[in-house]
Amino acid sequence: MSSSSAADVPPGTPSPVPLRVGGGRAGTRARIERAALELFGAQGFEQVTIEEIAAVAGTSRRTFFRHVGSKADAVWGDFAGHVSRLAALLDAAGDDVAVLPAVFGAYVEVNDYAEADLPVLRQRMRLILTEPALQAHSQVRYADVDEVVARYVARRRGQDPSALLPRLVAATTRAAATTAFEVWLSGEGGSLAEALRTAFTQLAEGFPDLR
Repeated sequence: MSSSSAADVPPGTPSPVPLRVGGGRAGTRARIERAALELFGAQGFEQVTIEEIAAVAGTSRRTFFRHVGSKADAVWGDFAGHVSRLAALLDAAGDDVAVLPAVFGAYVEVNDYAEADLPVLRQRMRLILTEPALQAHSQVRYADVDEVVARYVARRRGQDPSALLPRLVAATTRAAATTAFEVWLSGEGGSLAEALRTAFTQLAEGFPDLR
């Protein structure tokens, strides 16, 4: 199938998404991602086809691949931009800030979303954290984050990024952030920023609540 329309969508599928996301390439990608997230939430990730996503987004299969690439990419959104922002925040932290506070601060700032963006973020993160079909894809994305943090720690410590300490800091801070996201999604941790700060405080202080 080279193109789709709303009429091609099976009964029970959400109607085309009336998004105000602006024009151009970014607007088309945002419309496709929103359609995909709605469909995945309603029907399940593996049950939804690219043709259905394209139809609900009011576009074609060819346009889907030109702007997104895969169903998993539709869930993750512009994650490459997210990783680049994390790297830029770490670079801007300066060497007068201790390593761990710099990493923690960068994580909190890069995950500081506007209130209006939180519903879509919740949709994304629920899928990322719970959908088995996305787990292998997630490991690739997590590795990108780990590489950025490990490189920063290695530079500050005069070590190779593959050394134990840079890798350990990268892995543990990401695990803390992931746990904070899980708690936030459950509704038990207040705001996302609060959940992140709590997780990082426990990590930095050696889990003081257990002493």
